[in-house]
Amino acid sequence: MRRAFRGACLAVGLALAGTAAGAGVISPSNATDPSGFRFQIVTADDSGVTRRIADDLYKQLVPIFGGFRTELAQHRRMVYVAIGPVALRNVAARKCDCVVIAAFTSSQVWRSVTESLPPARALSMTAIYAEPAPVDQLRLIELLYKRPVRVAAIVSSNTGFLKPTLQGIAELEHYDPSEDINVVLNRIGKTEVLLAMPDRSVYNTENVRNILLSTYRHNQAVIGFSADMVMAGALATTYSTIEQINAQVADVANEFVATGELAPPQFPRYFSTVINEGVARSLDVAVDEAARNFTRRPPVRRQ
Repeated sequence: MRRAFRGACLAVGLALAGTAAGAGVISPSNATDPSGFRFQIVTADDSGVTRRIADDLYKQLVPIFGGFRTELAQHRRMVYVAIGPVALRNVAARKCDCVVIAAFTSSQVWRSVTESLPPARALSMTAIYAEPAPVDQLRLIELLYKRPVRVAAIVSSNTGFLKPTLQGIAELEHYDPSEDINVVLNRIGKTEVLLAMPDRSVYNTENVRNILLSTYRHNQAVIGFSADMVMAGALATTYSTIEQINAQVADVANEFVATGELAPPQFPRYFSTVINEGVARSLDVAVDEAARNFTRRPPVRRQ
């Protein structure tokens, strides 16, 4: 059990943190219009996971940008695709007439990077957040319980901007880092489900173990924000694979190239579901195939 909680804490930490430097660049080819677009995939490390993300993303983006000739590249507006928090900070700091699509970065980190930028610069940037969409998480709860349940969400000053999204669908409890997390958990003790979000003030390595143990003792389910959190003791979550996030990045890029309109920052559109069947049995939650198969897959894209 302790090993599982330690694994959860490590996974949560990796989900909320950035990694260290370096940048990968990939460019497209072919066309007649010098006023088109070009792209670069910007990375912050050379790990196997990062290479897998970049390789798959390259395959999805080349058909979109491949109609513009390489020799005219200097005349075209750059679209940076930033993989992870460090790459996002890197491209956000560049002075350029460019567009940024960020991926594999939480909404909290996105907010911290962009809130101090000039408005015009911020409007030329968008993101596919790393964490699940609250509306999809709520739908998963409905499929699991098959009846109305009270849902709580703990927010801090870091995630206060999510309150408008959560109001009306969850009972919000504010957490201050100076507080004992157990006091906050006691305040939500009468709710049946805790909707977790990647807030490093709340779900840090110090608090995660207490949160999972306390909710379990109170017969409360935790809907996590990652598959690793479910493996460690949360009941379930929707989650997006590398390919699913990349497909949405390609959707956003394709729309921008076609219309010149950049979509706003958004939660993942495509996802799968993972359920901890042992936790479900302990909580007397009868899981059926509708919950297990709750997924939204990207359409097959023409190459």
